[in-house]
Amino acid sequence: MFYWLLKFVLVGPFMHVYNRPKVEGVENIPADGAVILAGNHLSFTDWLFTPLLSPRRITYLAKAEYFTTPGFKGRLQKFFFSGAGQYPIDRSGASAAESALEAARTLLGEGRMVGLYPEGTRSPDGRLYKGKTGVARLALETGVPVIPVALIGTDEVCPPGPFRWRHRRVTVKFGAPIDFSRYEGMGGNRFVERAVTDEIMYELMRMSGQEYVDVYASSLKKSVPAGSRPEAERIPETLAS
Repeated sequence: MFYWLLKFVLVGPFMHVYNRPKVEGVENIPADGAVILAGNHLSFTDWLFTPLLSPRRITYLAKAEYFTTPGFKGRLQKFFFSGAGQYPIDRSGASAAESALEAARTLLGEGRMVGLYPEGTRSPDGRLYKGKTGVARLALETGVPVIPVALIGTDEVCPPGPFRWRHRRVTVKFGAPIDFSRYEGMGGNRFVERAVTDEIMYELMRMSGQEYVDVYASSLKKSVPAGSRPEAERIPETLAS
């Protein structure tokens, strides 16, 4: 209930008027059944604009701390994130990635539409970074269709740094479902998972128009001094030629 209240009453109308978001490819979203939405990640507002323009409810994975903070603020935070379509996962410890995958499997088993970001973190500079293979593993294990979602302009609405919500237009593109049936039974093969991941990232690059960098965004944030940019070494191999 709160999800739809946010979308149609509390937050959605403001976003429609202030940012005039444009949507393409809504017809690619099936009316029901489990779906993986694999999106590029430019801003924390991505998980607001995508559901705003989707006819179906989207569930995203969120860190458990949003749901376990003590006190009144914690209860309010838990209510908001739960109602807004977030699902808690434990990101601490060595099993964090598997915990996220298990949570996604559970949600897909319930027939939900699950939103994931293959880059694993927000882009530090607006470019598209190397995808992690968790989304591919999930798609191969479940046989669920993968719909690429390209967001354009969300990093201008709310750029990194102090919170600002700018008057910028946003575009959300839902691509055609990608068929990975040719890899049936090959889940767990790291070369296949990399090929599937690269195919997803290629579609996101094509749809968004972003420059691709063959480096994980998370490792870049740790190792590259602020203000510097690594060279774009290649585009994803799958379908690149």
